[in-house]
Amino acid sequence: MPDYNYNTLLVDKKDQILTITLNRPERLNAVDEVMHGELEDVFATVGRDGEVSAVVLTGAGRGFCSGGDVRAMDERGGAIALQHRPIGAVSISGRRLIHNMLWVEQPMICALNGVAAGLGATIALFCDIIYASDQARIGDTHVRAGLVAGDGGAVIWPALIGMAKAKELLMTGDIIDAQEAERIGLINKVVPHDDLMDTVMALAKRLATGPALAIRGTKHALNKRIWSELNLSLDMGLALEERSSRHDDHKEAAKAFVEKRTPQYKGTI
Repeated sequence: MPDYNYNTLLVDKKDQILTITLNRPERLNAVDEVMHGELEDVFATVGRDGEVSAVVLTGAGRGFCSGGDVRAMDERGGAIALQHRPIGAVSISGRRLIHNMLWVEQPMICALNGVAAGLGATIALFCDIIYASDQARIGDTHVRAGLVAGDGGAVIWPALIGMAKAKELLMTGDIIDAQEAERIGLINKVVPHDDLMDTVMALAKRLATGPALAIRGTKHALNKRIWSELNLSLDMGLALEERSSRHDDHKEAAKAFVEKRTPQYKGTI
């Protein structure tokens, strides 16, 4: 039986449904290095768990996931510290996370309970179905942190809403509310906040007790289109994101976030 014992994730298995809860509520479930590694592991593990027929992903507290932990980036020196990491480290871990998500055979539902930004938005959107609280908001805010939207955002946003709207939202880093996200086809459904988990669990139970081969085969066939886009764009995006993580604009964005001020970008490449 797989071991789902993690420091930053709460994992519960019941009635063939595995619920994964991002559990750093004091940081709006921001992804630090520990959580990133644990997410890579849990998605690799659940795909091999014969006792699981559906997966639910949500966040603890008032947010789903605020993205990469910008405060931690500043605490460890931002771009300067990254210069001491092995070349390609960001790309390898980023690629592994997205690949492991896509290799999960079971249907995966995101219960978007609050804000999903940056990497948090990417994780939510790589789920198969996204139901959102009427209080939720979502946006890929990489550029606002001085980073290229390279961890999968450049793949999944245009796949869901088309290139024109994806360019607008990725290049501005704007955050939209759940109602607008549903209107443009980014997510599947908006439900009252207090009904979110009950609604998601009802769908998870329906999928978990449905014809497994048919459901998983359909998911696999549909994901071939995502794999095609992933193979085209992900490595380039991750490489450019790693380059931008070493730029002064990212260091400035991290410092400005901690100091609660507007970043002053230099506008240089």
